[in-house]
Amino acid sequence: MNLSPLGLTAAALPSAIPARRASASSGQLIAACRVAWEQDGRLVALWLADERDRDRGWCLRVLLQDADGLTLIEHAMPDGDVHYPDLAPIFPSANRMQRAAFDLTGIPADGDDQRPWLWMASWPIDQFPLRRDFAAQAKWQPGEEEYAFVRVAGDGVHEIPVGPVHAGIIEPGQFRFQVVGEKVLRLEERLGWVHKGIEKRFEAMSVADGFRLAGRISGDSTVAYAWAYAQAAEAIAGAEVPARAAWLRALLLERERIANHLGDLGYLGNDAGFAFGLAQFSRLKEDVLRTNLAVFGHRLLMDLVVPGGVARDLDAAHVERIRDECAMLDREVQAIRDIYNDHAGVQDRFRNCGRVPPALARQLGLSGLAGRASGQARDLRCDFPVAPYDALDVREAVLADGDVAARVAVRFAEVAESLRLVRAILDSLPAGDVGAPLPAVPEHRLGLGMVEGWRGPVLVALTTGEGGGIRRCHPQDPSWANWPVLEHAIIDNIVPDFPLINKSFNLSYSGHDL
Repeated sequence: MNLSPLGLTAAALPSAIPARRASASSGQLIAACRVAWEQDGRLVALWLADERDRDRGWCLRVLLQDADGLTLIEHAMPDGDVHYPDLAPIFPSANRMQRAAFDLTGIPADGDDQRPWLWMASWPIDQFPLRRDFAAQAKWQPGEEEYAFVRVAGDGVHEIPVGPVHAGIIEPGQFRFQVVGEKVLRLEERLGWVHKGIEKRFEAMSVADGFRLAGRISGDSTVAYAWAYAQAAEAIAGAEVPARAAWLRALLLERERIANHLGDLGYLGNDAGFAFGLAQFSRLKEDVLRTNLAVFGHRLLMDLVVPGGVARDLDAAHVERIRDECAMLDREVQAIRDIYNDHAGVQDRFRNCGRVPPALARQLGLSGLAGRASGQARDLRCDFPVAPYDALDVREAVLADGDVAARVAVRFAEVAESLRLVRAILDSLPAGDVGAPLPAVPEHRLGLGMVEGWRGPVLVALTTGEGGGIRRCHPQDPSWANWPVLEHAIIDNIVPDFPLINKSFNLSYSGHDL
């Protein structure tokens, strides 16, 4: 994106992938977002930083991605009558980001939708956790609030409320369906029920220790988050990661992708009435998790990616065990894939269900595996490959149908590709150290880390404070952009298909409820 015609001057920004930053007025911010949209760019993240203690007022940060990399647009707002332009007319995914930013800072966007998003009456309405003067240890009696769901009126229209408490072990989310018979006219979500105070907690941590919290933002994406965090810290510190450590990070990331895709493929089979699929894929996922425990010391691979490298190495026996497992998975996944493809009942449930056409996916900013199933050819491992992906030639799986069947097919393709990548990593794994000390980080520096997790691109924006501490850390899960798309995917489908459609996206509550 060329910023010069907008009167903006860009400077390099510490980042694992190409990135730059520019300061902009409100008008320039809107113009930059419009240019990004016209050039097939997308909104990655939006957050606010309280700089009043440094006599800088407030700063709005808007991160955009296009074919050239990342562009951070910063809009300074002196303390006082503070607000900023509504970006949702350009990027619809900005709506919830802006509402969440208000709940946490008290700084509003100029849009019409001022409903709370993360605030569930858990703190006083005039208190904002991400203000620097907020008393982080304060406790209040929870209040009550009535959320203004949008309702559809008309003959034969009924409302079906679901959640926020669900059967089984699942995080809370509230869904309101407006239906005629069983056909869905509208779905509206309400998330944020288990706001954990992650961003506030980061402020009390050191840069060296923050990776532990980053890896727990969304447990099924612990490698992606920890790697993105490490990238940001290493970019700020100017650290060099040993080659062996970089390759082991990729190995861990691909194993995380394999395990999650296997689990989803089983649940999708089950939601289509095919319990055999659940049984088989659950068995295979369990095998992968047990290998993780035996080889790396943790079933979910937590605390293995650290700033400067990785915390655990492989020996020859571990390498052979992973190789043998890859061969087994290749055979068995392909066999079950053939069964899925040949099963008329399963395919009848998958095809033309929960469809998101490519044009709608582009408009709404759908990313990750769901985006690739709707024609959005974006994968950081291909578009902006960091070591070792720059030497691995990742084969991207992209389909255009945008239905449950396409999202299932992308998962199958990505499992096969990740197994190939794991073998390629083991074949080329360099010798050497698996970690290096992280140099002292300079104060008041901003750095970015971004990793293609199994669900989609995971972002960590890290700002250092004094004495090696964290001043601000903003993580962004791909679910922020993808949850609103689910509301569109269910329209004109029947209510009983919602669990299937929902699982085909498999979005993160935890990564959203920061």
